[in-house]
Amino acid sequence: MKSKKFEICAPLLLGLLFIAAMSTAAETNLLLITIDTLRADRLSCYDPKFAKTPAIDALAAKGVLFERAFAHNPITLASHANILLGTTPLYHGVSENAKSRISDAFLTLAEHLKSGGYATGAFVGAFPLDRRFGLSQGFDVYDDAITRKSELIGSYSERKAEQVVAASLAWLTGQKGKWFCWIHLWDPHAPYDPPEPYLTEYQKDPYSGEAAYVDAQLGRIFAELKARDWSDRTLIVLTADHGESLGEHGELTHSYFAYNSTLHVPLILAGPGIRAGRTTEYVSHVDIFPTVCDLLKVKRPASPLQGESLSPLLQGKAMTPRPIYFESLEPYLNKGCAPLRGFIEGSRKFMDTTIPEVYDLGRDFEEKTNLAPQTDLNPLKKTLREMEERLSSPIKKEASGTPDRRTLERLRSLGYVAAPVAQLKAKYGPEDDLKSFLPYQQMLERAIILLDLDKVAESIKEANMLIGRRKDFSLAYLFLSQTLMKQGRARDAIRVMDEAVKNIPGNYSLLSGYGAVLVQTAQHQRAAQVLQEALSLFDFEPEVWDNLGIATMRNGDLPKALEYFDKAIALDKTFALAYANKGAAYFEMSDKPENLALSIDSFRRAVALEPAGGLAWRGLGFASKKTGKLDDAVAAWEKAVIADPADEFSTLELGIGYLEKNDKSRARRCFLKYIEIKGDKITPEERDRVQALIDKCR
Repeated sequence: MKSKKFEICAPLLLGLLFIAAMSTAAETNLLLITIDTLRADRLSCYDPKFAKTPAIDALAAKGVLFERAFAHNPITLASHANILLGTTPLYHGVSENAKSRISDAFLTLAEHLKSGGYATGAFVGAFPLDRRFGLSQGFDVYDDAITRKSELIGSYSERKAEQVVAASLAWLTGQKGKWFCWIHLWDPHAPYDPPEPYLTEYQKDPYSGEAAYVDAQLGRIFAELKARDWSDRTLIVLTADHGESLGEHGELTHSYFAYNSTLHVPLILAGPGIRAGRTTEYVSHVDIFPTVCDLLKVKRPASPLQGESLSPLLQGKAMTPRPIYFESLEPYLNKGCAPLRGFIEGSRKFMDTTIPEVYDLGRDFEEKTNLAPQTDLNPLKKTLREMEERLSSPIKKEASGTPDRRTLERLRSLGYVAAPVAQLKAKYGPEDDLKSFLPYQQMLERAIILLDLDKVAESIKEANMLIGRRKDFSLAYLFLSQTLMKQGRARDAIRVMDEAVKNIPGNYSLLSGYGAVLVQTAQHQRAAQVLQEALSLFDFEPEVWDNLGIATMRNGDLPKALEYFDKAIALDKTFALAYANKGAAYFEMSDKPENLALSIDSFRRAVALEPAGGLAWRGLGFASKKTGKLDDAVAAWEKAVIADPADEFSTLELGIGYLEKNDKSRARRCFLKYIEIKGDKITPEERDRVQALIDKCR
């Protein structure tokens, strides 16, 4: 079968091979660039109407641009797993951002190249690619050093492109031999807020402004490659993990539907021996791994790769068309919607769900006319079943897991609202189809975006309206209660969660979330009851055991609380907060010397795991002082106030510690800071007591 279209930039090159002899292929570097949430049409080499992207355009001008490249998932973690493993989610089992970790049993591109002598470095821009999810396998350096702001909704665990690029350049400039560098840039992800001058230039289309900003930052990388004479021996692969709907088909962002607005992605390959051209052949993310192996002259791994090398296309040859599997399961796993799976074969696209869809992409790439009503769907369903059987792997079950609440908080802060445990149904009907559920999804997305824009009142109003219309939407309750808690409206948050557990009884996500709110508001007896009910359903989330430990400790049963903290730690040995709470429980029993020693040990474990954990440093200070080690106590409180400058308790105790050490100048500063922190909440008696301490500092 002939290729439908392959254009070479210079007519005189027609008929020449696109892969030239590569005598230095063994020393060819690999630069993989993945741009989050980037539609292909926001690169001017694809469509000049929106953004100006000269750096990427120049890359495309000397490489091959794939006009019809597709992701298999409209969500970050799963898409990157597809790219770096060369297998579909049917094989590796990762279908969303929260509940999965890539199994060590799978071979990553980084592991494969590292075994061939490559130095490997990864530089990622946001929390969905944190090393905890398993993509760090095989990287010498996995830089996910993302600034950790508040983990509540509306804060961000991300870093700008210029920071990611700076970190990657620092690593690249130290490389002497061949290297593989992966750079992930998050910026086009909502909310769209490019820096100047792009914010002004694209004020009517800030999403395109994000694309232009990312392009400028990538220009720094390309300039460095040129300055080091690496351009001629570096293979560059540029793609996006998925696109962005921008309102098409009623979807505001991504991770919901599986239309081309979120599955169609840019793909550009440039490097040694690749001559400029464009192709309209249908290709996908899983094709990148085998293509890289061919272009680097690296033997393909023995473990399965489910894509095909694109080398024939680069040589101007045809490839046998093959179906491209895709899915959108995040709403199925987190919102109770029907699953959506499908495939693209030739120009036909089939979406299998309770209200099926079929499109002719050759004539209708925007998917406006659903041909399913006049199509015999049985052969398409049969093809999809055969694909699922052929592409699946028994080890994919190892990817399944339950995220701790800290992970969920961080993902919610980026707009991904997930439930700890999927609430699946035995049967789904048309009412569960994503299209039927869309109005409620739109309301949740609007509420999240309004919060991102600091329009808190409007966000809360939208979430309340959503709950009024869909009383069985558990994630709406969780979002609203967390937003209210962040605003200091604890009573309203509790009211929301009371309503939630009445309307959706026996829902683990709601019960565990409700228990957390009750702990935060010191309603410890009710919290213990709710959390025990949650744990009777699922007992493998460490955060829930930790919250039950806190409630039990405050209810006065310290030995039982210690049991619960130990269960949390057994499930997550890196859980710093559980160690800190364990230290607090032992401190309350420190009339026995052995318990005081255990308290100090627990606090030290906590700060070793999380050096910025202010509560653990505070506790270590109190425990150290009780042992008579004033210097250790002062050192701990110093760390506590660095971690949390508004920590009034550590500030006051630090001042007293300085005074006892006769460091009156520092002591006085602490006491004045304490008065400042307390503000109008300080009582006259307390002010007099602190003033007496200040007087001693003269």
